[in-house]
Amino acid sequence: MSKNEHPLGISFEFFPPNTDAGREKLMQTRDALAECKPHFFSVTYGAGGSTQARTVDTVKQVSECGITTAPHLSCIGSDKGELRALLAMYRERGIDSLVALRGDLPSGMASIGELRYANELVEFIRAETGDHFEIAVAAYPESHPQAPSFDRDLENFVRKMRAGANLAITQYFFNADAYFHFVERARALGIEAPIVPGIMPITNYTKLARFSDACGADIPRWIRKQLEAYGDDRESIEAFGEEVVTRLCQRLLDGGAPGLHFYTLNQAPPSLRIVDNLA
Repeated sequence: MSKNEHPLGISFEFFPPNTDAGREKLMQTRDALAECKPHFFSVTYGAGGSTQARTVDTVKQVSECGITTAPHLSCIGSDKGELRALLAMYRERGIDSLVALRGDLPSGMASIGELRYANELVEFIRAETGDHFEIAVAAYPESHPQAPSFDRDLENFVRKMRAGANLAITQYFFNADAYFHFVERARALGIEAPIVPGIMPITNYTKLARFSDACGADIPRWIRKQLEAYGDDRESIEAFGEEVVTRLCQRLLDGGAPGLHFYTLNQAPPSLRIVDNLA
């Protein structure tokens, strides 16, 4: 760890904005979060190239602040030639970190592509670029929503790590025991690399419920009921969310989590408040 890096090993995720106003806001968010001296920023990527150009542009803009910036790279809907060109471009631009994902097939797209799974993408990156990139992959403490079982999902995770990944970043969750159980099972299978918990600040219950239902992240009933009770009282939702997520983060760190990866939704204040609470 660099002496200038935040001692908690924090990192932050952004998505590529599609308007000038969104890009201006993201640069403000980037600058505010850069003050925390994060380990890295990441930038999401739409499957099948739906936001590929915006991802490339956003990575360039975000990385100008001097913080390591890791583009998401998805294999579904892309052929090896396209992926090879992207890897070459990122190397030329001095990018040395990636988040390698399977991705989802957009509706209306007929071709899955030459690579079907994230472990195949990791193997391809290693074959093309050796050890140039630090590669992160996804982990699902509560199991991927499309996985037939927890054990099968864990097997898929192990394949990704053994293919050459350096670390894993989890889907967000609100049950610390799910994370600790997943890590324990992974360690028992010989995976020693860092497994960084993904953290979603709570600021809007409607959006959180929609995201969670789509990605399979469980919102415990006691949290749902309290958020529902606040209705449109945004101030109370944010205060309660800050308290809940701060306690979650503290328990994770106390239990040995190697860092925290915040899904910012391109907003700085919610994540900053939690980081400040932990400092």
